[in-house]
Amino acid sequence: MASECMGKSVWPELLRVDGEVAKSTIEEENSLVTAQIVTEGTIVTPDYRCDRVWVWVDETSIVTRVPQIG
Repeated sequence: MASECMGKSVWPELLRVDGEVAKSTIEEENSLVTAQIVTEGTIVTPDYRCDRVWVWVDETSIVTRVPQIG
């Protein structure tokens, strides 16, 4: 589905980075998305959206999954 979305869609370089830094980087590199920081274990909606990136972080606010559009 990512091919339907405009702009950069995945940020593997942000794995193990501070969540706020990741959020800023994502929104700077693709102005069409909003990055939302989510703590591991939180329940989120399963719908796919081209304007959203989940930034999964641990209890120390470090990114635990590769951020991608969805």
